[in-house]
Amino acid sequence: MIPKDAGRQLSEDWWSTEIIEMKPGMIRYRGYAIEDLIGRISFPAMIWLMLRGELPSEAQAELLGTALASAVDHGPQAPSIAIARMAVTCGVGINNAMASAINVLGDVHGGAGEQCVAFYNAIAARMDEGLPLEDAVAAQAKELAASGVRYVPGFGHRFHPIDPRAPRLLEIVDQAAAKGTVSGRYAAIGRAVEKHIATAKGKVVPMNIDGATAVIYAELGFPPPLCRGLFVLSRSVGALAHAWEQMEQGGRNKGPIPRQYLWTYTGEAARAYDGEGEGG
Repeated sequence: MIPKDAGRQLSEDWWSTEIIEMKPGMIRYRGYAIEDLIGRISFPAMIWLMLRGELPSEAQAELLGTALASAVDHGPQAPSIAIARMAVTCGVGINNAMASAINVLGDVHGGAGEQCVAFYNAIAARMDEGLPLEDAVAAQAKELAASGVRYVPGFGHRFHPIDPRAPRLLEIVDQAAAKGTVSGRYAAIGRAVEKHIATAKGKVVPMNIDGATAVIYAELGFPPPLCRGLFVLSRSVGALAHAWEQMEQGGRNKGPIPRQYLWTYTGEAARAYDGEGEGG
């Protein structure tokens, strides 16, 4: 016999979450009443709470906020930002423009941070097994190359000879390590990777923004898949700003290249149509 309250129980269990509890007149994030959090914690601290289930220290939240702030924009030469602006000129709303930008943040454009954290973590795991830092880096780099990956994620930049964001971020990590906020282990790993690449290639391939933020996210203990989400949160700010600016500037159907420049056609030469198909 089906209990009388079975339908109500099924309805209540349709979704199950440890993130938010809500009833009329009550909202709690991870057990904390929202009215106790408002005005007392920062946005990075709220991100940490929602993702990790507990409030961070002020120093941890500050370091997370630093990483998020460092990667908000890279201009319309970045496909995601260009797409946000193009979307606006097609007449869509700001949310559509932001979504269009976010949807192209994949493995190539937007995924390097996640990949780099995974790479750093694999090196750290080898160190935990007893390998010295330099040997762990060399072994993991060899495994990465054997998998067919041509570039170490988080190093080198197609635009900047030296990414101006990376040295400053590492400096801040060093300061945080000196204060005991983080261990500094992943900063050492990142620098060792940069040194290994320079030795292997015979030239310096500097750490970029993805490698530097990966150091921070790894130091703070975020798992690799969440690091891509954190980058998306960060770059969404740039997408929003550019979408809004394009709305204010106006424009219609603005494509990726000026209209006086056409693409290179590589198909068949001009052919006359005689009304007959080639099929039998």
